[in-house]
Amino acid sequence: MSLPTPTTPSPSRARVYGGLMLGVVAVSWAAPLIRFAEAPSLAISAWRLTFASVPLLLLALLRGRGEFSALTPRTWGWLTLSGLALALHFATWIASLQYTTVASSVALVTTTPIWVVLFAWLSLSERVGPRGLGAIGLCLAGSVLIGARDFALGGQALWGDVLAVLGAILAAAYFVIGRRVREALSLGTYVGVVYSVAAVALLVAHAFVDSPLTGFTPRTWWVLVGLAVVPQLIGHSMLNASVRHLSAPFVSVAALGEPVLATLWAVLLLSETPDMVQLLGGGMALVGVVLMAREEALRQPPPPDMVPAAD
Repeated sequence: MSLPTPTTPSPSRARVYGGLMLGVVAVSWAAPLIRFAEAPSLAISAWRLTFASVPLLLLALLRGRGEFSALTPRTWGWLTLSGLALALHFATWIASLQYTTVASSVALVTTTPIWVVLFAWLSLSERVGPRGLGAIGLCLAGSVLIGARDFALGGQALWGDVLAVLGAILAAAYFVIGRRVREALSLGTYVGVVYSVAAVALLVAHAFVDSPLTGFTPRTWWVLVGLAVVPQLIGHSMLNASVRHLSAPFVSVAALGEPVLATLWAVLLLSETPDMVQLLGGGMALVGVVLMAREEALRQPPPPDMVPAAD
């Protein structure tokens, strides 16, 4: 006589939505915390990923030894490419915050889902319907409006916008590569390896640039640890956990609370009040992402624990 297989009870609705809310709030602190770090953008990127990757890699080694031994050279190549894309994402987006406002930066980097669809269209031959094309157009129009506004303020702000858009494009590359690799890997193993590759790449980059990696104030070190713990480990873990119980498009739309909250924190803590052009352009970009999420809801969803959020 066989014993019944024990089942894990599903979490309550309040717990699921509470976890999603916690994840959104946690990731929204990334941009304001970066502003408080008195360190070069490359060092911020390197230490944020280093502090986050160490516990994740150790956990992956403990839980997924069999997965590591089964990895082929081809899979290692994809994991390395994904890690490099993630490293460049953080390097460009965090650098954008030195040139433009939090409102402009987070609105532009949040366009990642649009670029994911474009890359999937080009590399995976995934179809984009009329609504998707309209969402892409609206999102790009909002981005152009923000860029035009910042161009009028000077080249420095516009350069920050360019870096934020590059950050969104590189995050999209990271997620598209993840769609290929994640079919044969657990989330813990994938994230543990990719974060570690990204951390090593950013640490090595300091050998080729004139940028300090140490010598920061105690407050800056605490900020760097906070970046790894709050938006990275808590925020992204909660968002990934939410997708196990809620649809990926729903979580993608909920994650749009990040730029709204980040802008609010910037107003309260940094005295950065967005003007009407920023609000209009950012609103257009976010509406475009919402429309794209609705389009994605009609398509086959991505793997259950891949969420388009990397900030």
